Parts: sequence; C-alpha cells; structure tokens
Amino acid sequence: MIKLMTMALVAVLLPVFGAFVFRRLSRDYVRLGQLTRTGTVLQVGLFTLHGASSYVFLDSRLSTMDTSSPLFGFALLLVCGGLILLLSTMGSFGIKRAVGQEPGTLVCTGMYRRSRNPQLVFYGLAVAGYSFLWPSWTGAIWVLLYAALAQMMVRTEETHLKRIYGNDYVDYCTSTPRYLDIPGMK
Repeated sequence: MIKLMTMALVAVLLPVFGAFVFRRLSRDYVRLGQLTRTGTVLQVGLFTLHGASSYVFLDSRLSTMDTSSPLFGFALLLVCGGLILLLSTMGSFGIKRAVGQEPGTLVCTGMYRRSRNPQLVFYGLAVAGYSFLWPSWTGAIWVLLYAALAQMMVRTEETHLKRIYGNDYVDYCTSTPRYLDIPGMK
C-alpha cells in the first residue's frame, strides 16, 4: 500500500515540478534568448529525478531480471542503442548548445533531418528499454511520465525556436517531424 501511495505521489509531483521548471525555462528564453545555469540545472535535475523515480516504479533488482526472455535482448538493445545515439547527437551538437546555453544557427542536418528532437527520442528509447528489463504496468507509467516531461520540454523549446528563427523554423517544422520520421507523423 505504501509503495502504491509513493508511486501516486511521484506520478503527480513529477509533472507538477516539470511544469514549474519549463515555465522558468520559458522566462529564461524570453528574457535572455538562452537558458541560465540555474535553468539548465533545473532541467537536468528534473530528468535526473525522473530517472531516479525508476526505483519507485520498477523492481530494479538484478535478481528479478529475466535474462532468458526474448524481451531482455531487445531491452538491452534499446538501452545501449538509445544512449549511444543520444551521446553522439549531443556530442556533435555541442554540450552547451544541447542544454540551451549557447544558441547558434538552426541545425537541420544529420539526425535533425529526421527528427526535430532526436535527443529526446533516443533517451526515450533508453527509458523504454530500461522499463522492459522489468516489464510491468508500473513501468509503463514511468515511461509515460517521461513522455509527458519530454512533451513539456518540446513545447517550451518550440516557442523559443519560433521566436528566434521565425519562418526558417516554421519551414523546418513543416518538413521535419517533431519526433520520428514515420510516414503520416509530422
């Protein structure tokens, strides 16, 4: 019963904190055209809290992992592949720029030709894979919490990018999907 109450509390408080964080980031973007260090710390902290909340939503003990399941290999592929792609995208983009502290020109090449938010997509693959290591309905809630936080982040960034890049960003949005380059999903 206590575990269920903790899950419910985290499932409510994490998005509330996310709304606070992204409201703050929006003010940074409007005032300065980039994030402050405090804003960056809040954003990184929010996603770190989400990651740490996996201990509430998943039975993350190695002894409970079913390594004989076909899902195990798929889960490892998603976790490792997602993290490798995330780090390579952040590396090519530049860390300061990736966390909103160094605006530059609009990037529409590389992975950004296929997705306007490849970093979020790749981290989302890792989150989904991690939840598949201990499949459960509570793990699905944890993945949905990530999706909600990512959507809040995307909405905040899109408003900022439209303000600084204008029609170039609008054109980019019409030719590149928000998340994945799947026919019919722009």
